[in-house]
Amino acid sequence: MRTKEPIIREIQPKDNQQIATVIRSVLTEFGAPKVGTAYEDKATDMMFETYQKEKANYFVIELDGKIIGGAGFSQLDNCDENICEFQKMYFLPAARGKGLGSKLIDVCLQKAKEIGFEKCYLETMPYMDAARALYKKNGFISLDKPVGNTGHYSCNVWMLKDL
Repeated sequence: MRTKEPIIREIQPKDNQQIATVIRSVLTEFGAPKVGTAYEDKATDMMFETYQKEKANYFVIELDGKIIGGAGFSQLDNCDENICEFQKMYFLPAARGKGLGSKLIDVCLQKAKEIGFEKCYLETMPYMDAARALYKKNGFISLDKPVGNTGHYSCNVWMLKDL
C-alpha cells in the first residue's frame, strides 16, 4: 500500500499526546538530559494549549495519521527585542533525511515574519550535529552567548537568524 506524502499543518488538541511522545523519544534517543530540556517542560504535554497565545504557533508533520515531527515559535522570553524563539523541533527517524526539516523551518519562519518578528533565535545541544547543520543550512548563525532566558540551561548552543 502506497504511503501518502507527509503534511505540515498547525497543531490540533488531539495531537498533544503524540507530539509529547515524539519529543521525549527523540531526547531519549540522543541521550539528552531530562532536566533543563524540553523533556521536563510542562508545555511538552500541552503543546496545543501552549501555542494558543498571541505571536506563537506550532506545526506538526503528519504521515498516515501519525505525528512524526513538529516545530514552533513564540516570543523569546525575557527579551525586549522583536525576536521569536524557534522551539521544540523534533523528528522521529521516519521523518529524517527527507527535506522535511527545511520545509518545516520555512513554514515556521514565514509565519513568524508575517506576525512581525524581525529575528529568530534558537537553542540546541552541541551533540545534535544534524540539527545544527540543518539550522546553519537555513541561515542561522552561531552566537557566543544566549539571548533572553529560556530556562533551558542544558542547551549551550545558541543561534540567530534575521527574518
